[in-house]
Amino acid sequence: MNWILLVIAGLFEVGFASCLGKAKETTGTAATLWMAGFFVCLSISMFLLYKATQTLPIGTAYAVWTGIGAIGTVLVGILVFKEPATFWRIFFLTTLIASIIGLKFVSSH
Repeated sequence: MNWILLVIAGLFEVGFASCLGKAKETTGTAATLWMAGFFVCLSISMFLLYKATQTLPIGTAYAVWTGIGAIGTVLVGILVFKEPATFWRIFFLTTLIASIIGLKFVSSH
């Protein structure tokens, strides 16, 4: 169950990073709403990370959480913000995914 919470926390990390990117592109009320989304996603992400670390090792949980956030944010950047999808970006994204899977398999929980 805590692995599921950790994955959801990572997805909310993608949410707060994406909201930050959108807030940067807008002004006025739109920027304020994106920043509100940032704080909501940030709060949910941190709470779920806290809950997941009740039984998962903090080092593994934090690495997986940041990895999910990094992977998701890069994918959102490519798909939504039209950032380049170069060979090396995809290559290192793949190695990051393999590392997260490896941490899950070697974790004792």
